[in-house]
Amino acid sequence: MSDQSFYTRKTEKKPLVSFIITCFNEPHEMIRECLESILALTLSKSEREIIIVDDGSETSPLESLMDHETDFIYLRQTNRGLSQARNIGIELATGNYIQFVDGDDALIPNTYEQCLDLVRYKAADIVLFNETRIPKAQTQHQYEGPLTGTEYMRHNNLRATACGYIFKRSLLLNLRFTKELLHEDEEFTPQLVIRAENLYITPAQAYFYRERSQSITHKTDKRWKVKRLADTEKIIIRLQEKADLMPSKERTAMQRRVAQLTMDYIYNIITMTHDEQYLNHALRRLEKRGLFPLPDKKYTQKYKYFRFLTNNKLGRKLLLAALPKAK
Repeated sequence: MSDQSFYTRKTEKKPLVSFIITCFNEPHEMIRECLESILALTLSKSEREIIIVDDGSETSPLESLMDHETDFIYLRQTNRGLSQARNIGIELATGNYIQFVDGDDALIPNTYEQCLDLVRYKAADIVLFNETRIPKAQTQHQYEGPLTGTEYMRHNNLRATACGYIFKRSLLLNLRFTKELLHEDEEFTPQLVIRAENLYITPAQAYFYRERSQSITHKTDKRWKVKRLADTEKIIIRLQEKADLMPSKERTAMQRRVAQLTMDYIYNIITMTHDEQYLNHALRRLEKRGLFPLPDKKYTQKYKYFRFLTNNKLGRKLLLAALPKAK
């Protein structure tokens, strides 16, 4: 297979939203449903741009999509991973806004329309919304905002999933996903959100997330677990280094994100390994970088209690004994 193959059927007008669909060996019917969920929106052909990046699937879904009378771009590449697939989508995108969608998921049209309204009528930089595991959701008319990304991150726990928001393409500048990194959203999203001056939050369940046994989030082999933990530690360190160079308010916001991610990292070590020695080695590495003990902050009740338990040997032993091992 050649390195890349390219197909396009699109108009030349600059669209409002570029939808970047990434796929790798998903059932073709799921990719069709994903595409159809975008076509069901009130966006006209000139307002939408659909980019499908196939990351080296064994069989191309292109033929199964050709009967749709719609404009789209399809690019097929040798398998390079989700980060590179999204980065290629970003390079191809020409819309004012970008929305990532995984090929086995879908948008929920009636609730996603509220996100589009905030884009159209409030000129939002980013709109954060919720996902659901049910393909239908009640329309929500509430929203919070505008506020800056810094303000939001200082007072809230950030959900990092890159499919959980629509954002203005101009915010990106040179920001891209790091290649060959698991859970690359954890590094990308906080750096994007902190740039926003006009952020809105809606409780609308606008994204249908499907759980599939083949999904990256369901891998259980030991090598994958070790890489996931190692990559999370890399992300924590990189975000900490970026926070150290930020002005005071932005630094405080990013430090909360770093502390939250560090807590999640320690929790995952406990539940994924149940190995006290592995945990202690990781805590010593974090301590050398000033990341452990966790900062004495009252971010949430969960954070406060978890910090208390992990700050002493007895508490850590209790967590190792009490928390069930992840399957």
